[in-house]
Amino acid sequence: MSVTPITNITEFRQIIEGDKPTLIDFWAVWSSPCRLIRPKFEDLSNKPDNAGIGYYSVDVDDQGDIAQEVGVRAMPTFMLFQKGQKVGEVVGANPEGLNSLVEEGKTL
Repeated sequence: MSVTPITNITEFRQIIEGDKPTLIDFWAVWSSPCRLIRPKFEDLSNKPDNAGIGYYSVDVDDQGDIAQEVGVRAMPTFMLFQKGQKVGEVVGANPEGLNSLVEEGKTL
């Protein structure tokens, strides 16, 4: 799988309401930490062991309504959703925390 951009709030709501665990990278083009952790996020999305999770990204500058709805305050922020509920979050370019979110998603 790869990371799919979310382009509007309706799409965002449909994605997080699904049965599949969903991990979303809330990022900004101008953010150096976002650029540093992005390859790690993409690598995790492409590992066959992690295929049970949906991987998405939200550019907070282009989709401010989505970022506001979920309360993003810093970039990057990674949020794990299951059936419309946020079940995990990591703020910052934290590879270990991101790994933990993926592991948590695999148990849902």
